[in-house]
Amino acid sequence: MTPSQIRFFALLRREVNRFMKIKRQTIGAPMLETFLYISVFGAALGSRIDKLHGVDYVVFIVPGLIMMAWAMNAFSNNASSILQQKFQRAIDDQLSSPASPLQLLLAFTFGGFLRGMLIASLTFVAASLLVDIPIEHPVVLVAALFLVGFFFAQFGVLVGVRAEQFDDVSFYQTFMLTPLIFLGGVFYSASLLPEPFQTLTYFDPVYYMIGLVRYGFLGYSELNVAVALGALLLAALLLFAANYRLFSKGYRLRA
Repeated sequence: MTPSQIRFFALLRREVNRFMKIKRQTIGAPMLETFLYISVFGAALGSRIDKLHGVDYVVFIVPGLIMMAWAMNAFSNNASSILQQKFQRAIDDQLSSPASPLQLLLAFTFGGFLRGMLIASLTFVAASLLVDIPIEHPVVLVAALFLVGFFFAQFGVLVGVRAEQFDDVSFYQTFMLTPLIFLGGVFYSASLLPEPFQTLTYFDPVYYMIGLVRYGFLGYSELNVAVALGALLLAALLLFAANYRLFSKGYRLRA
């Protein structure tokens, strides 16, 4: 490998080792959440709703849970990692190292991306033990999950760079990310909502992400899949470009 590749993989390995050292937090907690969501919502609401659009209710919610696991973990990993290193002044050494801003950004990005992918994969395995989950459109599913993970990894980087204390990260996660995900249709179909709530749901960007993942698994979609994929790709690239500009300038990274 070239020196540039060695530096990148060293940075990425550090990020992976960081979250693998706290397995109870990074793996145990999300697995418990998944089990509770499937058990509680599947048992409580599933007995009343039975099916949504011809699909068992408990199966209908699994794609949203998988997307939620990937999004939340990719975001929280990167936001907390960058903020923690800013407090410890470890980020100063990295900015003054031979590693380029692009390498630093990609290392943080894929650190959160891999954590999200790990938890989403384990969520899928755990859900598969409880219910039979089809995969109708694997190409769309892989593309959608990759873009979702990349987008929220970038969002976590952006919040981590801009945050000045851990309460800032908690604010974004509690008052922005969580409401958008839960109101995006994880546990229901937007087409069943009365107005004006149905129309308001269409303004939630996470609704389209969940719709893409649900289409990949179940083959059911309430949206234009090609347009949604294109919009998600554009949003992820724009966020990446914004973060690269911040890293290049050292915005709120250098003391």
